[in-house]
Amino acid sequence: MANKTLPPGKLPPDMLRRLLASYAKPGKGVVVGPGIGLDAAVLDLGGPAEFLVAKTDPITFVAEDVGHYSIAINANDIACMGGTPRWFLASVILPEGTATEETAEGIFRSIYEACEGIGVSVVGGHTEITHGIDRPIVVGHMLGTVEKGALITPAGARPGDSIILTKGIAIEAVSVIARIKSEELKKIYHEEFVERCRMFLKEPGVSVLKDARTAIAAGGVHCLHDPTEGGLSSGLYEIAEAAGVGITVRAGDIRVLPEAFELLGRYGLDPLGSIASGALLITAGPDDSVKIIAALEREGINAYDIGSVTEKDGCVRIERSGTSADMPVFERDEITKLFQKPSQ
Repeated sequence: MANKTLPPGKLPPDMLRRLLASYAKPGKGVVVGPGIGLDAAVLDLGGPAEFLVAKTDPITFVAEDVGHYSIAINANDIACMGGTPRWFLASVILPEGTATEETAEGIFRSIYEACEGIGVSVVGGHTEITHGIDRPIVVGHMLGTVEKGALITPAGARPGDSIILTKGIAIEAVSVIARIKSEELKKIYHEEFVERCRMFLKEPGVSVLKDARTAIAAGGVHCLHDPTEGGLSSGLYEIAEAAGVGITVRAGDIRVLPEAFELLGRYGLDPLGSIASGALLITAGPDDSVKIIAALEREGINAYDIGSVTEKDGCVRIERSGTSADMPVFERDEITKLFQKPSQ
């Protein structure tokens, strides 16, 4: 076993496959267990009508509005399984030396308000002040339910499906950059622009609950997946692996939001590999895709047909100016470059 330091971000896919194969042994009642590209676990508790859907995800890049981030990111993955988020637990970890009562209350308030906004109950968790971290970290645990006949997974993508992208990329990356580089950016841009970018958290927002519910109601959805860490590229590769399919997308149809083009370009970050929560990937047959896009547009959600699902197992291609190439693979999210020490 190689004893080398791992870079920031998700575990490398080959390592994760090996670890899951060796140590994750789903037992009785597990409908959907751990796997690359699978958004949440799905458990059959024996009831006649519903499955339990379970998700956990930490928020580590930012300290502001960390409670709101945590609710949105975890609820997204419940929605991507066709489910409804219902109960939330949080492990709130605060840094020794800088944690205050005001900090703790602000996080609790943020969690409560975000949960109240989507009808979720806070039911438990853990709090701790510890050494070795420089910002608050919230590890969220969301539980939800899905009707047994309504379960959707990324493994449902089918050859011939169209691929829809909602809103555009890279919403979360814009908000993160504007928050961690706020003072620097205010020397370059008008304060109103920086503040608008900071609030990409809420508008256009990192939540895809409305996107998912609208698409499902329109009918014909085969797969829902939100591209998070590793950006659109990683999201597409995750669908391809989960479903055993190939994907081809058209670069010219991928909407890069103007604010993302500006801020990511300033720091030399590729939008295709930058954390993209707030966008939703949907696959459906071509006819159903037309109806889904129309339904999303009626709800004020921009949606774009960006490509198609193919037979080529695990292959993700991007077409530019009449040529086709492998979609770039990002071993770590582009946003992590902003946290590098100068010597790295």
